[in-house]
Amino acid sequence: MTKPVAVVVGVGPGLGSAVARRFAAAGFAVAVARRRAEELDGLAGEIGGKAYTCDATEQDSVEALFAAVDGDLGAPQVVVYNAGAYTPGGILDIDAADFVRCWRIGCLGGFHVGQAAAKRMVEAGAGTIIFTGATASLRGSAKFANLAVPKFGLRALAQSMARELGPRGVHVAHTIIDGRIAGERLSHSAEARGEDAVLAPDAIAEAYYQLHVQPRSAWTQELDLRPCMEKF
Repeated sequence: MTKPVAVVVGVGPGLGSAVARRFAAAGFAVAVARRRAEELDGLAGEIGGKAYTCDATEQDSVEALFAAVDGDLGAPQVVVYNAGAYTPGGILDIDAADFVRCWRIGCLGGFHVGQAAAKRMVEAGAGTIIFTGATASLRGSAKFANLAVPKFGLRALAQSMARELGPRGVHVAHTIIDGRIAGERLSHSAEARGEDAVLAPDAIAEAYYQLHVQPRSAWTQELDLRPCMEKF
């Protein structure tokens, strides 16, 4: 029996890897992708998946990724867009090239991946697309314009896609990761508060899996996740 297929774009050692492992544990054939596929060979071997090179900011690269996955594993039932970029800086100092780069990775890449996934899922009449957001999806803080602008855009993309594609059987969800993820560089205050002050990648990955298996009569469009000690 052919395995269902999951594609995770923007896979690093934290959340992306945890999502890949969770879907593999559920019996999925998992395609993991980032700009340098060789960095994912170990993960792909561990989960029995396949690593791919993909620059999500380039439409041709994304289309090549999905064509390769179609041929190697089959059309995906789940696609997760987890890529993002942030260069710190105040509005008086931000370099325009950095601003554009962050937007291309954080928002335009989501459009390319979401569109490629949607074309396949609409044809199948089913599927799940998940976009990883952040606190900055809701609030543009001082010196965070490079993150907030693309994250605001990604959230808007997810909302538009959900309204358009839901009636066609495609579940589009956006997650707001409101806090630091374990394994990231933490502030001294977060370290002092211990593990309850950060989000565990495996716990987030479980939430992503549960989004996929939700019944059609009760779909979540936006899910916010934060550690129990996070102020909001």
